[in-house]
Amino acid sequence: MNMAAAVTLQRNVVSQTGKHTASVIFLHGSGDTGPGLLRWVCDVFGQNLAFENIRMIYPTASARPYTPMKGAQSHVWFDRHKISQDCPEHLESIDSMCSNLSAIVQDEIRAGIPKHRMIIGGFSMGGAMALHMACRYHQDVAGVFALSSFLNKDSVVYQAVESSAQRPLPELFQCHGAADELVFHSWGEETNALLKKAGLNTYFHSFPDLNHQLCRQELELLRSWILKKLPL
Repeated sequence: MNMAAAVTLQRNVVSQTGKHTASVIFLHGSGDTGPGLLRWVCDVFGQNLAFENIRMIYPTASARPYTPMKGAQSHVWFDRHKISQDCPEHLESIDSMCSNLSAIVQDEIRAGIPKHRMIIGGFSMGGAMALHMACRYHQDVAGVFALSSFLNKDSVVYQAVESSAQRPLPELFQCHGAADELVFHSWGEETNALLKKAGLNTYFHSFPDLNHQLCRQELELLRSWILKKLPL
């Protein structure tokens, strides 16, 4: 990864209330921003996801041309040929963003937080980006979460997990709405099953009437899982 070419990403932070001993990087979905996701979480949850010891970081993807929107500029982590499981990944844009996001990981390390005290996750495209980060470049983080997300069928992530010498690999916490009409529930299920088969320890929670969105119960489960992985 060429760290020299990293673009500094804007980020919004919800600080810990006590001593900083862990960090979570939460990546927004396509077309959203860090502040947008932070507001959305707050609206759905009734308050910020805030912790005594954990810093919550909400980065914003820089605007770039996005092929599914006919090349219009959008805040996306990477480009896609189309929103489908059955096409190749746009690895060039994925890898260059992994380099940008790795600069945030390095900043946390400089602040005294080891990688085994970090979690990377996201909503929708942010969850796919988090899987590339945690399963390919930062396999020593404590966990990865993906909400309403999927990986392409031939994703290099599966290969990376299968061939990794790192054990244990980060645990995966995944949630998906059964009524999702943008990223089908079956895509999320298949992603989870393939990652499990490749060697990840995974959780998968389904929400019967949930479309492509967040819900309070899901954020409560996420909060409990974060506290389990990053205890005081």
